[in-house]
Amino acid sequence: MTQDERWLTRYNEVVDYIDSNHRNPSRHRIEDHDMLNWLKANRKALNAGKMKPERLEMFRRLLSLMEEYKRKNQYE
Repeated sequence: MTQDERWLTRYNEVVDYIDSNHRNPSRHRIEDHDMLNWLKANRKALNAGKMKPERLEMFRRLLSLMEEYKRKNQYE
């Protein structure tokens, strides 16, 4: 599996998680930590300008999707 395939797999995992759970990965859940670490590494790459151009638009869409569920009250 190439690095691009692994990146795409993790991307799809995060998108599916948000779509199915209607919330962002939580830092309080151990099972979400892999997704959070992936997101953090990609945010750093984005801010440093080191993200590959083909990943840039996809990751920005993911960030906008995450913005919809930012700090959503779980009891609503």
